[in-house]
Amino acid sequence: MALNLTKEQLKQYDGKNGNKAYVAIDGTIYDVTDVDAWKDGAHHGHTAGKDLSDAIMTAPHKKSVLAKLPVVGKLV
Repeated sequence: MALNLTKEQLKQYDGKNGNKAYVAIDGTIYDVTDVDAWKDGAHHGHTAGKDLSDAIMTAPHKKSVLAKLPVVGKLV
């Protein structure tokens, strides 16, 4: 089941206190919960539960990592 989440709703998926860790990139929401680099919902100064479309473009890997992540929905 694909989720449609607003930016406000996405905030609850911050990877803390047992919550899933989701990030949005270009309108697509990805699950980073099981990614070791996103332990506790944080990764290189970024936190889950946000739209990181701009931030990913400054990362060395750019969007190449997205193909490995489960898509859980759309940012609306």
